Amino acid sequence: MKKREFIKKTAVLLTGAAILPACGADVKTEKISDEINKTNGRLRTAHIGVGNMGLEDLNAIASHNLVDVTALCDVDANKLAEAKKLHPKAKTYSDYRVMLKELGDQIDAVVVSTPDHTHAPASMMAMGMGKNVYCQKPLTHHVSEARAMRKIAKEKNLITQMGIQVHSFYDYKLATLLIQSGIIGKVSTVRAWSPKNWGYDGPVPEGSDPVPETLDWNLWLGTAAKRPYKKDVYHPGNWRKLLDYGCGTLGDMGVHIFDTPYNALALDVPRTITTKCRKPNGFGFPENNEVTYEFPGTQYTAETLTWIWSDGEGAPAAHPDLKLPDNQELNDQGAMFIGEKGSLYLPHFMKIPQLIVDGKFKSMDAEIAKIGAANNLTTPIREYDSESKKHYHQFVDTCLGKDECTAPFSYAARLTETILLGVIAGRFPGETLHWDNSTARFAEDKANEFLDSEYRVF
Repeated sequence: MKKREFIKKTAVLLTGAAILPACGADVKTEKISDEINKTNGRLRTAHIGVGNMGLEDLNAIASHNLVDVTALCDVDANKLAEAKKLHPKAKTYSDYRVMLKELGDQIDAVVVSTPDHTHAPASMMAMGMGKNVYCQKPLTHHVSEARAMRKIAKEKNLITQMGIQVHSFYDYKLATLLIQSGIIGKVSTVRAWSPKNWGYDGPVPEGSDPVPETLDWNLWLGTAAKRPYKKDVYHPGNWRKLLDYGCGTLGDMGVHIFDTPYNALALDVPRTITTKCRKPNGFGFPENNEVTYEFPGTQYTAETLTWIWSDGEGAPAAHPDLKLPDNQELNDQGAMFIGEKGSLYLPHFMKIPQLIVDGKFKSMDAEIAKIGAANNLTTPIREYDSESKKHYHQFVDTCLGKDECTAPFSYAARLTETILLGVIAGRFPGETLHWDNSTARFAEDKANEFLDSEYRVF
């Protein structure tokens, strides 16, 4: 079934049936109460994907003293066993559809930490059942899914959060407040970069390898097209490089590094997107990309904002906008805001933003002190483990009625859509694509086929 069709069929979408063939097809939408079901004031969580980043998500959510980890799900038995040791009372599953169907009202929130292509199918089923959802970034694999997730979250008044931990870090909050205070005036250009390479320029692997006994390959593929298993190509770590499962470097580091400028400048989705990269090979993402977006202006920007993203080995290329005073070396990842009165340099990550005026660094001590006092920003903590938990705990506390999420799907879906439009533009190197926000369609019809894909029945 095409995702466009599935989005249009609202009643089916809300039950999750369209994306849940086989054993999940008869799941029914539950009536949602005005307030989350609290059991002794605690939050009962189910976790889909508990290996690698999923294990980090599990540990961070579980570190909240009001969380009861109720269920664990993973297609890799080894990863599942590792998580089970940490939470021996939790029920375990290999198929998230079975887990959600069986547990029903025994859980309050679902954490989705799977490869990108399973984010939407798992999250949509959980939300269709009225469950609050924390989903890793990027929110979805396709634009159509991002819009669908935003829609159902709003209609069901669910608590949601996308897994962009740095969103809650001191430096990124500070940079947002500095930009919105007008410290560099209206921003005309943003440059963002990462030298990471989540691309693959090689040939399509041939043949197949025996599937490990501990891996359910059919469930790992999920709604993606059937493909033979190849050792070390897909699971556990290289799926980000491949079109069917990940979103490349842009969909990985791009989400983190885009987040602060996107939030600070109050952007919506772009009007045009142009990518410089190699020709598409139909299997992997390009290893080097330069994506140029043009956004309609906001109160914090010039009439039009230009955004240039670059990734892969050697990124970013030398440019006057990126020249730092005193011959300082540019951080390997980061963003630069270029405004009327100067530039704000934001290294990634856990480094203080720096103001550049007339080619020199300028102190912001007074501005930082004022903004910090007004917004309860304390001294930054330079320790990732404790800082990263804030974003997860914010989700838990919001579920319990004690806080408010700052990266809900209403925001995350728009940021993800922007990222994914750049991913699609990589299929048409050198061409400018024109995006219509109101219709969610490209003017170039050939690009519209990549807004979604077939869902395999599995």
